[in-house]
Amino acid sequence: MNLGRIGLAGAALFALAAWEQQSGVMAGGGPLEPANDFRVLAPIESGNLLLFPVVRANSKSPGATPFLTLDEGIKSGQVEVTEAGKVRGLVRPRGGNGQVWEDRYRGDMVNTLVLVNNSNQPLLLLAGEIVTGGKQDRIIAKDRIVPAGSDPIDLSVFCIEHGRWTETSAKFGAADKGKVGSFMVQPTVRQEAMVSKNQQQVWDSVNGAIAQMAAAAPPASTSSGQMSGGSPSSYRSFNTTSYAKAMQDSGVSAKVDEEIAPVMKSRDQVLAKLREEHAVGVVVAVRGEIVWADLFADTELLSRYWTKLVRSYAAESLSEGDKQPTATIADAQRFLNAPTGGTESSEGEVGVYRYRELKSGGTETFVLESLLPTTGYDVHISKLKLKGEQRRAEPQMFR
Repeated sequence: MNLGRIGLAGAALFALAAWEQQSGVMAGGGPLEPANDFRVLAPIESGNLLLFPVVRANSKSPGATPFLTLDEGIKSGQVEVTEAGKVRGLVRPRGGNGQVWEDRYRGDMVNTLVLVNNSNQPLLLLAGEIVTGGKQDRIIAKDRIVPAGSDPIDLSVFCIEHGRWTETSAKFGAADKGKVGSFMVQPTVRQEAMVSKNQQQVWDSVNGAIAQMAAAAPPASTSSGQMSGGSPSSYRSFNTTSYAKAMQDSGVSAKVDEEIAPVMKSRDQVLAKLREEHAVGVVVAVRGEIVWADLFADTELLSRYWTKLVRSYAAESLSEGDKQPTATIADAQRFLNAPTGGTESSEGEVGVYRYRELKSGGTETFVLESLLPTTGYDVHISKLKLKGEQRRAEPQMFR
């Protein structure tokens, strides 16, 4: 066991040394405006993961960002999330005259929650972040910004707990029970929410993810310590349809910890190096194949989401798949710089944010831009490699 620990620590230090010694490949330009300002550095290797840090090629930074994260807001009590039918409990006085604005009564809805930001900071929400409680666990459907002190908003979500519709709590909390802290869903589930925008497909991806967790890390409660097979129905052995509860299973948590041990055992060193290099994001390869990138406005935002993101990538690496040739810095840079030349859609709120979706060939890019005073920059960029069916299919609206 001691030798194993030494080996893990050595792997982490080796990865850090390689990161320091290797230089990135300069962006080759191209029509993808959000990505051609970034440069990829040498990767950190952790289990089946390769994490390529990303820095700004021009060294320009918007400076300190003003945003509050969902975890921070819920933990402090300044952000409240509840079922739509309880909107009357979240209204605030209008105009200082004692009058209260009330929305007409609505029943609870699978794909809508209500959120209020009582803080004095704008709230940043990322697609795939989990809120637990209410009548079903949900994930945020898309990136957005909620202004400070805002009125209650309708929050687009997807259910990740098929089957339950009984209230466990009046308000939602972040998925942070237990020692692992908060987390978000893995890329395959996050991708269905962002690209397909279809509740059934999200449920299907959750079922598949839970089955893969069960096959990779059988629950400690089983008598034999082994799960029979890896069939799509094996997730029921967790006695839950909740993605969050499956991730909190001791066997799954231990397996995820094992996958990211080289990164997390030297977490402070890694984060220190990220800050030293002014890294603002990461390109992710699973079993050698590049599948995802997350980029932020500054290093501090990346640091605040780091553990949450890395655990989601590690959960993805538990799934079965063929090992691909190891991705290189050049491969990661090409993925980041891949042109968009296809379709673009945009939505948002005047003076608050704009959210763009850019689709071309085998990739899709999502860009959250802040329009708040003194900002006017991209806060978060997600880029993903589309699966075969998603490359052919047009996005579908909520059902």
